[in-house]
Amino acid sequence: MEITLTKAKLSNCEELYSLQTASFRPLLEKYQDYDSNPGAETKDRTLQRLKDPFSDYYFISLEGKHIGAIRICHFETLCKLKQLFILPEFQGHGYAQQAIELAEALYPEIPRWELDTISQEAKLCHLYEKMGYTKTGKVEKIKDGMDLVYYAKYA
Repeated sequence: MEITLTKAKLSNCEELYSLQTASFRPLLEKYQDYDSNPGAETKDRTLQRLKDPFSDYYFISLEGKHIGAIRICHFETLCKLKQLFILPEFQGHGYAQQAIELAEALYPEIPRWELDTISQEAKLCHLYEKMGYTKTGKVEKIKDGMDLVYYAKYA
């Protein structure tokens, strides 16, 4: 089944926050990273991001049901895929891959895309590499047993 992306509005803050915390809960529980995991953020932080003129949230919808979201920070020659989250029960069906393809198509003029993810999460690294992202060489230690690895992709 195919998904669609729909731009979120300020009035969608509560739903976005709920999807975000539910989607990131497994990683939060696994790594106990309460400083940078989106599952530990406040609703006010989500609202702040919704108000940011350089940040766009899109709901990931499957047959009209919101199953996750993607947040993109867009600049003149660069887009950063800042968050991609799908409810656990909908993970592993290729929806993240479709969401990335649809999101990138929304910004056809952008020559460079960037993102970061947890290097210990092989499935996440595999997803982004499968989508054409390559490691930049930058790795940031968050805590023992958890590092962020940075990726870039050129159009």
